[in-house]
Amino acid sequence: MPPLSAKPTAKAAPKSAAGSLAGFCPWAGEDGVRVYLRPVGLMPIAAWAKGAAVPLAGGRFAFSTAELIVRDAGTRIDRAFAPLSEIMAWGWERSRAVAEALDRQLGALTRARAPFAGLSLARPLIMGIVNVTPDSFSDGGDFLDPAAAIAHGEAMLAAGADILDVGGESTRPGAAPVPPEEEERRVLPVIRHFAEKGVAVSVDTRHARVMEAAAAAGARIVNDIAGLSDPDALPVVARTGTPVVVMHMQGEPGTMQANPTYRDAALDVFDWLEERVAGCAAAGVPAERIAVDPGIGFGKTVEHNLEILRHTALYHALGCAVLIGLSRKGFIGRLSRGEPPKERLAGSLAAGLETLNQGAQILRVHDVAETAQARALWEGLHPR
Repeated sequence: MPPLSAKPTAKAAPKSAAGSLAGFCPWAGEDGVRVYLRPVGLMPIAAWAKGAAVPLAGGRFAFSTAELIVRDAGTRIDRAFAPLSEIMAWGWERSRAVAEALDRQLGALTRARAPFAGLSLARPLIMGIVNVTPDSFSDGGDFLDPAAAIAHGEAMLAAGADILDVGGESTRPGAAPVPPEEEERRVLPVIRHFAEKGVAVSVDTRHARVMEAAAAAGARIVNDIAGLSDPDALPVVARTGTPVVVMHMQGEPGTMQANPTYRDAALDVFDWLEERVAGCAAAGVPAERIAVDPGIGFGKTVEHNLEILRHTALYHALGCAVLIGLSRKGFIGRLSRGEPPKERLAGSLAAGLETLNQGAQILRVHDVAETAQARALWEGLHPR
């Protein structure tokens, strides 16, 4: 029996299940704080079958580690890398709201993706660009005549395109708007031609009137660089049941490159897309009918573009297919030797393959044959 004067032994504090994250970001439970999960250290999908990881968006990769990012409405941003088990335990130690936010994101990250516009996402899809315009940044004027645009689209299909994206308005930096009626005059004959042949056709437009006319002509997808900012766009997409690509753009094409500014480009784009996806859901457009596009080159500097591309895997937490359009973009030339658009193929392929390595499901490209060859090699290296 211990002497009466002995002090009682203090109980040891319970060990945190958050491991290396036990002391990370103590302010995470405050109001207005947001958390993000970016899968890192991707492994072959076989790791899932072995119980070593969880699947990423139903694709060819799995993960067991993520970057945990926390930020408030002010200037604070904290980042840490940890196993998923520690991250989820950390969430519960901070607050129920934090834990539930992380759980929602993990669910979206791991959920297999349904076919998009009737096309399986079991392999990356190639969306070929058909610009029926006189002034697009890369091939303006080459295919303004409908017959030339149709011939170009046929060649893309033969080269391996899964989708043809037909647009009648240039949205290059500094471009002037095109009246919707002129846009319709340019794109509808091309859309009808391919839709009648059963091709998956997308209309590249930001005008609700053109969206509706294109859907009536047989377009299966609406690709909107303005993220459904036309007040009638979302009602049209919901009413017609047309799958939609929702893209982020800061500003308007005429002024978007004047002085783009972000607190954190990758996270700001995520937040904006998350809000648009929620708006679509409220209007009756579910996640399986949405592809998100972070909008490379649209209101972004070279460093903004690179930051977003490094964080491609982050966008799977939105629960939608991820589309990346970086083909021939200006940042490629600025990082290299100032090559003109048609000489940016190598950079386009390098960056596109990097996004496939982070699970991107759709690449929007000018150079279909070369991208299809690169995809074939990529598929061989990354079996399902």
